[in-house]
Amino acid sequence: MRGGPSNEYEISLKTGASVLDALDREAYEPRDIFIDREGQWHARGVATNPERALQGVDVVFNALHGEYGEDGQVQRLLDRMAVPYTGSGAFSSAIAFNKQHTRNAAEKLGIKVAHGQVFDLSTAGEVEGLAHHIFRTFPHPSIVKPAAGGSSVGAAIANDFHTLERALELVFAMSPKVLVEEYIKGRETTVGVIDGFREEKFYALPPVEIVPPPSSPFFDYEAKYGGQTLERVPGNFSLDEKQALISLAKAVHEGLELSHYSRSDFIVSKRGIYFLEVNTLPGLTRESLLPKALHAVGAKLSDFLHHIISLAKRR
Repeated sequence: MRGGPSNEYEISLKTGASVLDALDREAYEPRDIFIDREGQWHARGVATNPERALQGVDVVFNALHGEYGEDGQVQRLLDRMAVPYTGSGAFSSAIAFNKQHTRNAAEKLGIKVAHGQVFDLSTAGEVEGLAHHIFRTFPHPSIVKPAAGGSSVGAAIANDFHTLERALELVFAMSPKVLVEEYIKGRETTVGVIDGFREEKFYALPPVEIVPPPSSPFFDYEAKYGGQTLERVPGNFSLDEKQALISLAKAVHEGLELSHYSRSDFIVSKRGIYFLEVNTLPGLTRESLLPKALHAVGAKLSDFLHHIISLAKRR
């Protein structure tokens, strides 16, 4: 199931195509269910409703990134229809999709997060006034991003008042709530966790270190999917840092009660390791980080998909 009415529509199509391509045809008979930008379901190239699209389906492989597919909405629909699906359940997906809820959960687990605050457009007043307030009261540089969502869509670094005001305008144009966080300088990394893989309750893939291009000071949407980043797999971390990152990723996965697989992002700085966010449906395209980490430990994408589908069938 791919596509969907979110800003991550194109990435979802690519993830779905990657899954379809990698599935073992001797074990599975895949059905490509496409949801367009308006939310219309399609099966076998024909517009239809969810009930008809899912008729006779044993398991849904959820490749819907972003809103609707990753925030608990489609999970609730599938639960009502008693159709097994891959990825986390409705409640855990909704929590993880909301960056503020995720930050709160991480803090309760004793995990470091950057100083941050969510602002609501409906109560914030004019953007210029809000920018003045944030600039006077908040450490800078800061990073401005939608309060919900993934793939770093809309995220921007603000170094001064004018870039802050512009970043707020851009994010509010796509989201009613914005998260402003202190920008922590350091090495960005991501760690994948898989349930029950290789006989481990929570199997952690090696940390992937992400080096953004000089044109982008962090791993933004363009850097992620424009092929401009350098990924070190495994990352250039000390043994202590690697063990800490793996422990933190497992703690996030278990603490937020996520299912099947996830990918947590961190910053390794001089002040320690800071948690950024967790992806409950990380990308599975050729450019995506999870498949690269799988390759580093000698696992094929087809083997990973078979494992995740097997977990979903038990749901």
